[in-house]
Amino acid sequence: MDNETLSLLTVPLFTGAIGYVTNWTGVWMLFYPVHFAGFKVPGLAALSHLFPRRIQQIPGVGQGGIGWQGIVPSRAAKMGSIAVDKGIAKLGGPSDFYRQLDPEAIAEHILATARGDVYDVVERIMERERPQLWHDLPPRVRAAVHARVQEQLPEIVHAITKEIGTHVDQLVDLKLMVIHRIEANPALANRIFLEVGRKELRFIINFGFFFGFLLGIPTALLTVLVLTQWWVLPIAGVLIGYTTNLLGIRMIFEPVRPRRIGPFNIQGLFLKRQPEVAGVYADIIADDIVTMSNMAEDLMYGPNSDRTRQMIETALRPAVDRAVGRARPAVRAAVGRREYDAIRSSVAAEAADYTVAPLADADFNRSQSSGIREFIASRMRKMGPEDFSEMLRTAVREDEWLLYLHGAVLGFGAGLLHLAIFG
Repeated sequence: MDNETLSLLTVPLFTGAIGYVTNWTGVWMLFYPVHFAGFKVPGLAALSHLFPRRIQQIPGVGQGGIGWQGIVPSRAAKMGSIAVDKGIAKLGGPSDFYRQLDPEAIAEHILATARGDVYDVVERIMERERPQLWHDLPPRVRAAVHARVQEQLPEIVHAITKEIGTHVDQLVDLKLMVIHRIEANPALANRIFLEVGRKELRFIINFGFFFGFLLGIPTALLTVLVLTQWWVLPIAGVLIGYTTNLLGIRMIFEPVRPRRIGPFNIQGLFLKRQPEVAGVYADIIADDIVTMSNMAEDLMYGPNSDRTRQMIETALRPAVDRAVGRARPAVRAAVGRREYDAIRSSVAAEAADYTVAPLADADFNRSQSSGIREFIASRMRKMGPEDFSEMLRTAVREDEWLLYLHGAVLGFGAGLLHLAIFG
């Protein structure tokens, strides 16, 4: 077999390899590395705003670096925002998710965990605020105070969980909560895409080889029968690399609604799996994002935490009065009105943390996640195909050009490599 024939026969294999490698590396570049890998260039960050917008979109450039970071983790905050706007917010608000968490079970869990803590809180605050008064009280009086607090605890806790449920839409900023979680853990953004779109990503990679191989056949004939110039193969490689990525992504998301073409019913591959994908997405959200512990943390330390604490403290202050019981006027007179109110506020403020802290318990979170999981999966299966498609497509749409450019560059390089080997 002469060299010209071998060169002709290997063109489809090379173009198939172009398609496969292009799509494999393109998928890799979507997700890895999770953190920026490269080096900083002094002054680049200050100049980056002068660059064309597309250049600014390249991961690392805006921070003054040359290198690479996976497109998805590099846009972690944006991914979190889109996850809410295009997905979670359309499934329900904070109050919807809170109801799935079984508020009664939450109250019972807080009660079971907080009883010992509340005893310690009362002891510590009284030792700090009025140690002499506390020591002078007969043991049976101090025991009576603790007994009254413990007796009232169930009513207090149930009142707090009810109040949280009533006002949770104003207390929890779901969007910021999701953004902070994904921004703090960019690998979580990867997990959403990799698990939800696993089959589609595998399809893109395999499709690259078969489509590239098919395009290689007319390319081989073209280079022999029509255009024999050396540059034909590199240019064909550019077209194959670009088109392979373009078609692969389009086939995943388009058409959005089923379209009849002859005997075939055509729809985007991702959309065909909506019932299956809904379950996978629900698992991730319920296990790692919209969890009881995350909501509790946002309640106590989020942007509206002052309102949460105010609400809990308002519910707790009367409990101090009831705990003192009939002795309240005498105690208030003994320590002074201002001092008494300060003690009451201290008890309420410090106890606020103890009422929510038990919700971080991992085992309790797992037991509560099933309600959210079923709720999300059910709502997602009922989403319209347009909304369902936008959940993932919007997140990568403005960066797709990077994947197409990547395919074109690799295709050009593969064409030059074929020329270098076979001449």
